[in-house]
Amino acid sequence: MKTSDGIWTPANVVTMVRVALVPVWLLCAELCVPSPTQVSVPCLAVAGLYILISLTDKLDGYLARSRNEVTAFGKFLDPIADKLAVVVALCFLLETGEVSSWVLLIIVSREFLVSGLRMVVASSGVVVAASNLGKWKTAVTMLAICGLLVLRAIPQGVAWATIAHTAFHVLLWIAVILTAWSGVDYFVHCWPYVSESNHE
Repeated sequence: MKTSDGIWTPANVVTMVRVALVPVWLLCAELCVPSPTQVSVPCLAVAGLYILISLTDKLDGYLARSRNEVTAFGKFLDPIADKLAVVVALCFLLETGEVSSWVLLIIVSREFLVSGLRMVVASSGVVVAASNLGKWKTAVTMLAICGLLVLRAIPQGVAWATIAHTAFHVLLWIAVILTAWSGVDYFVHCWPYVSESNHE
């Protein structure tokens, strides 16, 4: 697969739209107040918008591969768009008391580590694309977040929602484990470039 030199490819445009939608989503989420007695349509809409943002990650990847337009800019921006969507959503869920601060700490720490490693290896002219493990981590995290956002729209006391709530929290902690694992995996793969830079 060749690497395209252009920036304004359909895949990159989708990624940039995803980045632009994140603050729009946050504003809508902040304005949405769940109802304790009935299904909240606005909260469902907020969850739907986040699901749309999450699905565009698959769309831009498909467009880049199917059109043979993989770009260095896309490899750089796509992981950032994923991180932005995940971290902003987790910050919102932390604010609402839905997730533990430990979840955010582990995930954000991993992102700082990986971003730092990317900067170091970039100085050697190497672009580190997202690994399959990193992609699985992102997919599981977004799935858990989407589930928790949908459940915010469900009134309290619904039996199946209580079970689903527990299931999505378990899924989120699985995502945390994958996050830590993928961080170690990045470090192992980037270590040769880090070692080279230290010897220069």
